[in-house]
Amino acid sequence: MDCKRQVITVHVGQAGVQMGNAVWNLYGMEHGIGRDGCLTPESAAEAGCPAEHSTFYKETMAGKYIPRTVMVDLEPTVVDQIRSGPDRGLYHPDQLISGKEDAANNFARGYHTEGREYLPHVMEGIRLFAESSEGVQGFIVFHSMGGGTGSGMTSLVSETLRQDYAKKSNLEVLVYPAPKVSTAVVEPYNALLVSHKTLDTTDCAFMVDNEAIYDISAGKLNVERPMYHNLNRIISQVVSSITASLRFPGTLNVDINEFQTNLVPYPRVHFPLLAYAPFASAQKTAHQRPPIVDLTAACFEPGNQLFKLSEEEYAEGKYIACCMLYRGDVVGKDINQAIQQIRTTKGLKFVEWCPTGFKVGINCRPPVFKLSPDDELVGGGRAVCMMSNTTAIASAWTRLCQKFDLMFRKRAFIHWYESEGMEKEDFIVARENIEVLRHDYKELMPCESTKIADKAATEPTELSGRGQSDFLQGDFEPPMITEI
Repeated sequence: MDCKRQVITVHVGQAGVQMGNAVWNLYGMEHGIGRDGCLTPESAAEAGCPAEHSTFYKETMAGKYIPRTVMVDLEPTVVDQIRSGPDRGLYHPDQLISGKEDAANNFARGYHTEGREYLPHVMEGIRLFAESSEGVQGFIVFHSMGGGTGSGMTSLVSETLRQDYAKKSNLEVLVYPAPKVSTAVVEPYNALLVSHKTLDTTDCAFMVDNEAIYDISAGKLNVERPMYHNLNRIISQVVSSITASLRFPGTLNVDINEFQTNLVPYPRVHFPLLAYAPFASAQKTAHQRPPIVDLTAACFEPGNQLFKLSEEEYAEGKYIACCMLYRGDVVGKDINQAIQQIRTTKGLKFVEWCPTGFKVGINCRPPVFKLSPDDELVGGGRAVCMMSNTTAIASAWTRLCQKFDLMFRKRAFIHWYESEGMEKEDFIVARENIEVLRHDYKELMPCESTKIADKAATEPTELSGRGQSDFLQGDFEPPMITEI
């Protein structure tokens, strides 16, 4: 296994930092690295060779392993909790960056004023890891789209990464504003602005939303009142499966560049959705190993998706590309049979120019479920994560645009953004760009499905019809999909 393939992660804002803490706790369990950065004796023998550690960890002269990560939040509370918490021995102090006042749910504060002040510290931390690596493959940025830091400062970081490391892959794990649950009135502004700013600087963005994960935690894991740490635990489990082939020997996505190769047919259409199975609580399982066909089928159920769309929206959408990443005790024969059965029973629809093929990866390292005695996640030694690029996501962009238009027509809250250096024209340009993105997805959809994508928009918008996609013009070759 080639050890020269390091990945640097960046966690921005409250959501990004809290997701990061959960992810690194799980990575540590899988690699046998304790909260002090040292290999744990009981699991060191099972953790694998140091080459596996080197992808996401840097080994110091003292034999400790430090995560290749930088965490930043303009509000100090969450970062201070890590500095004083049980994980404080895992990180170097320079990796944890915090400001003195938050971005107040204002994209402009994160992008133009407060965030720009701390950008040099973030890039310096990234530079130190990059220079000490044998070969950086790319970056993974964790953030939310609705907050001021998560939207504004992430845009700054993403732009700077593209300038300084133009040939490296830039991936995102982002929390999209939930359809019905909102943490701030101006979420539509922030989400649309960060989508516009990062559309050309990000290669692949995995989308989740809190409402879908909340339903999984409450409905499938029997958590009475899910908190953020419950939601982040689910996200960490899925992210672990995505990165498993980067950290352990596998047969798919052993290179971070293959994420966009497998999932992104056109540069702008780069928002895959995630699904995972099994989601089972201790009350619902006796730690048996669920059949492969059941695990595979569960990934196509809306209840196992980490993004909230209606069953109608999922059904009317068409798959552009689909990757199934299996972990644990699985064999190719069982996977072939499961996929053939799913094709027959569920009638999966792919876009016309893409055959009904799946990209499949198998990783022999089983997932770690029980991080602590009170962990709500349990499993039976095998799991599957599905990454799917589907036209169904167009409905989410339509809803976001509608919410944006409702406020922007009245110029509501715009003065807060103008006071931090933005202009009304910035909003108009961003809105037009996302309108073009909507048309990009529509051009991949059958005629009858475009009605579903527009169902949320009950009245014409000021900008409707301005943006027209041209990314399908000219000659192109469809992506290669391995057919099972």
